[in-house]
Amino acid sequence: MRLKHYCFLRWLAHLIVMVGMIAGCSTPAPQDGAMDGAGAAAVNEPYRLAAGDVISIRVYGEDDLTRDRIRLTESGSLTLPFGYLDARGKTIAELQQAITEGLRGRFLVNPRVSVNIEEYRPFFIQGQVERPGGYPYQPGLNVRKAVSLAGGFKERASLTKIYAVREKGGGNKPVLVNLNSVVAPGDTIIVEESFF
Repeated sequence: MRLKHYCFLRWLAHLIVMVGMIAGCSTPAPQDGAMDGAGAAAVNEPYRLAAGDVISIRVYGEDDLTRDRIRLTESGSLTLPFGYLDARGKTIAELQQAITEGLRGRFLVNPRVSVNIEEYRPFFIQGQVERPGGYPYQPGLNVRKAVSLAGGFKERASLTKIYAVREKGGGNKPVLVNLNSVVAPGDTIIVEESFF
């Protein structure tokens, strides 16, 4: 009985040592749940308008002041009854407030304004995907979903060499990302080729 117990303990000790050796030799892969700093920041920041976004402006009870499907240009300015208004870099709440203040007094006593995003500006994906190109951004988009929109990975795609060039705060420098990293509007995702 003691011999069986001793053999079992010895076998268990060898197993623990081998598992430790295997774990120590492996190189850490990018964590699927992890996000790079710029991606994490994109989740926590409110959405800011930029060229390519399509918005609609509703002024309740005033159909002649309502504007449907306005695509923001590079200048980002909107022509409204009270003049030009720059929408670039503003959140929806900031734009609603600016329009409300512009209409108050000269046009309406107590304007009620609603601004909605009808279509987000695109993100771009290139490299080892079936259909590289620009695609409309969707809230909650990550690299895995972006690759799916582009038809999936090609056979030679590397799952560990995926980079993002961030539109905001990235300085056009590619950042290593993983499949669960956040994709923001205007970002470019690059899927490298695997050589193994």
